[in-house]
Amino acid sequence: MAENYTYRDIAGMIDHSLVNPVLTTEELEAGIGVALAFQTATVCILPHYLPRCVELLAGSRVGPGTTVGFPHGSQTTGAKVAEAEEAIRTGAVELDMVANISRARSGDWDYLAREIRELAQAAHAGGAKLKVIFENCYLDTGTKIRLCEICAEAGADWVKTSTGFGAGGATMEDLALMRRHCPPAVGVKAAGGIRSLDALLEARALGVSRIGATRTVAMLSECRQRLGLEPIHAEAGTAPAGAY
Repeated sequence: MAENYTYRDIAGMIDHSLVNPVLTTEELEAGIGVALAFQTATVCILPHYLPRCVELLAGSRVGPGTTVGFPHGSQTTGAKVAEAEEAIRTGAVELDMVANISRARSGDWDYLAREIRELAQAAHAGGAKLKVIFENCYLDTGTKIRLCEICAEAGADWVKTSTGFGAGGATMEDLALMRRHCPPAVGVKAAGGIRSLDALLEARALGVSRIGATRTVAMLSECRQRLGLEPIHAEAGTAPAGAY
């Protein structure tokens, strides 16, 4: 039976994640090459390497992105806004910002609403988009729902499950919950725990539009195999003609 997706559909869901703080410059360069070869939606890279990432992605349809307030979300709002503005000046088109987990667990909704609104305004003023990371493994259901509502009201572009550095990552239950409690204009991103093409497709069926992935090569290589497409060799940095 024919698959009900194209390669572009799946590659366009992936933010290739390069945010492990121990990655060397050689590994970061190779990771950017993977994103270019497989034509992912974005690269989400460590902030210090964003200038080089922007340079390497120039002229491609892979967007440069980075993190803000990562990984704990405990920075002041002013510090997060400054991070966001610097990233945008450098060339980031998407920002993954960690919400203040302490304030969320405390039920300080006014603080969170102000912070997320300020970050959304800063992102949009610079032509970028904002993803708000909840770190769901530390939150109860009611808190996750309230954060979805706040993000929608504040103008966030996506809600995101996890940093990948907490005690747990994305679950299908959380993804369904977040999709159910966000309006259609707010996307849902899964991070941590989506390690196979089948898991990605399950998340996609729930309405998830982005996946933060480190196993990009394995997932997209399997996607191409299932669709009968020529393999991509990431080390070459290019894809076969007509690959998309």
